[in-house]
Amino acid sequence: MHLRTIGPSLALVALVALAVAAAPAPATAMVPDGLEVTGWILQGGSNRLVERNADGITTLSVAAVALAPDGGGVTAPGRDHERLRKAAHRHGLAAELLVSNYSNRLGDFEPRRLHRLLANPKRIVRVARRLAGFAAQGWDGINIDLERVRARDGDGLVTLAEQLGARLPDEKTVSIDVSAATSRRAYRDRGYRLARLAAAVDVIDLMTYDLHGPTWSGPGPIGDLDWQRRALEALLAVVPPGQVQLGVAGYGYTWPREGTGRSVTVRQARRLVERSGATAHWRPGPGEWTARLPDGTRMWWSDGRSYRRRVALAREYGVRGLAVWRLGSADPLT
Repeated sequence: MHLRTIGPSLALVALVALAVAAAPAPATAMVPDGLEVTGWILQGGSNRLVERNADGITTLSVAAVALAPDGGGVTAPGRDHERLRKAAHRHGLAAELLVSNYSNRLGDFEPRRLHRLLANPKRIVRVARRLAGFAAQGWDGINIDLERVRARDGDGLVTLAEQLGARLPDEKTVSIDVSAATSRRAYRDRGYRLARLAAAVDVIDLMTYDLHGPTWSGPGPIGDLDWQRRALEALLAVVPPGQVQLGVAGYGYTWPREGTGRSVTVRQARRLVERSGATAHWRPGPGEWTARLPDGTRMWWSDGRSYRRRVALAREYGVRGLAVWRLGSADPLT
C-alpha cells in the first residue's frame, strides 16, 4: 500500500503547528536551477503559506475537487480554491486544480467510486468536459490525483487523460499522479499504462513516498532513496524524463508500541523528539531522519535535508523536476 492518505494527504487532518526544532533545521533554498517544482497545498492553506514558499516552487497544485460517489461528476471549486489560485498568480506561479477520488467517509481513496467513472465512457466524457470548464476559469492546468486504480481500469484512466487533454488549449497542462512501483509489470498491475499516459499528459508526478506507514507496515523511511531510484528507473524505461517529476515527502509518521501511529509535520517531528529528550539520527542511506522516543515510539520523517538529496537524484536522472507533498507540512521551500 503506497497511499499518501493516512494523515498528510487529502484528509483535512487538523495538525497543530509546533515551532521548535530538535533535528537541525535546513538552510533555505530557491527553485533548483534547471528544475520545475510543484508544491501541493490543501484548499484550506493560507495565502501566507503560498507567499512563504513562492520562491521555491514553479507550480501550486490546489487539492482538491472531489469525484462524485457515482463517478459521474466532480464538485466545483470553492472560494478557497479561487483564493489560492489568485495567490499563486500574484507570485508568478502556475496554478493547477487537483481532482481526487478521496472519500472523507472512508478516510481513504475509493477505488469503487473511481471504477464507476473509468468503466463508463459517457461518464469519462462528462467529467473531462467539466474539468476543462474549470480550467477555463483561470486555472493553468488540471492535476489528476485518482489513486488506488484497479488494473482493469487502466484503459479508462488513459481515456480520461486523453479526453481532458483534447478539451484544453495548448497553453494549459494535464498532470497525473502515479503511485511508485519498482517494475514495469507492477506499474501495469496498478492500472498505469505508462506509455499511453505519457502520450496523453504533460507531466507525470511520481509519488515516491509512503513506502512505510503506521497502518500498512512497520517502521521505516517514508521514501527510501534506493526505492525511489528503482521506481524512477522502471518508469523511465517507458516515460521520457522531461515529463517526470520526482515526488518528495514533507512529513513523517509515528509507530507507537501500542495503538495506531499518525502523521506528523516536519516541525511536529522535531518538537516530539526535543520534548521527549530523545535524539534524532540522520540516516544517509534512505536520506531521512529517525528517532526512538523514551516510550518506545519509533519515528521517521523527511525534511529539507531530505529534499536536497532528492534534488540531486532528480538531476542525476535528468527528470523535469520535483513535486512536494505538501506545503504547510514540509519545511519551507524558500
